[in-house]
Amino acid sequence: MTPRPVADGGHPVSLKQARLPRWTPAVLALLAAAAGCGIGLAAGLDSKIQWGLIAALVFILGTFALATAVEGGRQAKDRMATNLVWIAFLLAVVPLVSLLWETVARGIKVLDGYFLSTSMGTLPDAMPGGGIYHAIIGTLEQVGLATLIAAPLGLLTAIYLVEYGRGKLAKAVTFFVDVMTGIPSIVAGLFVLSVWILILGFGPSGFAGAMALAILMMPVVVRSTEEMLKLVPNELREASLALGVPKWRTILKVVLPTSIGGITTGVMLAIARIAGETAPVLLLVWGAKTINNNPFEDAQQSLPLYVFQQWQQGSEASYDRAWAAALVLIAFVMILNLVARGIARWKAPKTGR
Repeated sequence: MTPRPVADGGHPVSLKQARLPRWTPAVLALLAAAAGCGIGLAAGLDSKIQWGLIAALVFILGTFALATAVEGGRQAKDRMATNLVWIAFLLAVVPLVSLLWETVARGIKVLDGYFLSTSMGTLPDAMPGGGIYHAIIGTLEQVGLATLIAAPLGLLTAIYLVEYGRGKLAKAVTFFVDVMTGIPSIVAGLFVLSVWILILGFGPSGFAGAMALAILMMPVVVRSTEEMLKLVPNELREASLALGVPKWRTILKVVLPTSIGGITTGVMLAIARIAGETAPVLLLVWGAKTINNNPFEDAQQSLPLYVFQQWQQGSEASYDRAWAAALVLIAFVMILNLVARGIARWKAPKTGR
C-alpha cells in the first residue's frame, strides 16, 4: 500500500490541489471592469483609458489574492504572470485596432473606383473630387526601383557574410550594416540630395527617391537574408562539397533554394517598411498633381507624400482624400505582409509524410 505524503507538520496532505473554477477569470474580469468604471466615475476621471487601467490593476490584484487563498502561492504567481502577458497584449492591440478603425471609418467616405483611377490634375486642393492614381503609380515605381537596387545588393552581401566573410572586412561590413539599420530616413534623403541633386546636378525624380528608399531597405534585406542562410544545415553544404560541387554552385543550387522562402519574406517585409516613408520622398521627389509615368525625370507623387500634402491643406475635402489615401497605403502594406506569409508557408520545408 502506497503511503500518503506527509507535510512538515506531520499532517497528511492531499495529492489533488484545489483549483479555481474555469469561469473564475471571466467573472473577475467583469467585476474588475465594473470596479474600474465605478472608481473612475467616483474620482471624476474622464478618460476611458484610465478606467481600463484601473480595471486591469483590480483584475490582477484580485486574481492574485483569490488564487493565493485557494491554489497557493506558486499557482497564484503563474496566474499573475499569465494575466500580465494578456494585458500587455491587449494594450498593444487596442491602439492598432483603434488606428485601423479610425482610418477605415474616415477613409471609406471617398474611396471608390473614381478615387483610385483619377489624379488631382488642375483641381484645387480645397475642392472635393480628385484621386490618387498618380500617387499609386509613383509609389509602385519608386518602391519597385528601390527593390531592384537593394534586393540583389543585400542578398549578395548576406551571402558574403555567411559563406565567405572572415577577418576585418567582414566585421567592418557587419558594423556598417548595423549602423545603417538605425539611420533615420531623413538622413538617407539628405545624402542622396547632396550627391545626386546638388553635386551631380540631376533634378528631382522618382529614381532619386528610390535610391534613398534603397538605402533604408538594404540593411533589412541583409539582416533577414543572413539569418535565413544561417538556418541552412551545414550538413547540406558538406554533402554537396563532398560530391565535388564547387562552392558557388552549392550556394546557388543548395543553400539558396533551401532558404528562398525566408529570404522572400524578408524582402517583402523590407518593401513594406519603405512603402510608407515620407521624408526622403519629400526631399527628392517633391510630389506632383499630375500623372508622371517616367520615374527618371521630373517630380512624381507617392502615397505617403500625398497623405502629408493633403492633410497640410486643411480643408474638409483634402482631409477626406488624406484618410482615403492612408487607407489604401495600409491595405498595400497588409497585402505585402500576407503575400510574405503565403510565400513563407509555400516555400517552407515539408515535414512528415
